[in-house]
Amino acid sequence: MDEPVTVVCNPNGPLRVTGNIIIKDGQGKEFGLGGRTTISLCRCGHAQNKPFCDGSHGRNGFQSVVEARELPPPAPKP
Repeated sequence: MDEPVTVVCNPNGPLRVTGNIIIKDGQGKEFGLGGRTTISLCRCGHAQNKPFCDGSHGRNGFQSVVEARELPPPAPKP
């Protein structure tokens, strides 16, 4: 059984993703992750190596604190 993927929304920082990770671009081509099982994804939009975090959030004053909550069920598709 594959390890579940875990995503942590770090306060004022990146999304930290851990597990059996596959990331694809808009055309479906996979990023080579070099065997990594933990990566950080940019949330601030300033990283030079998108979609990966490079610490730009700290240099640009990015602030966003996310608290866990329940989402409503998805709306039925017509």
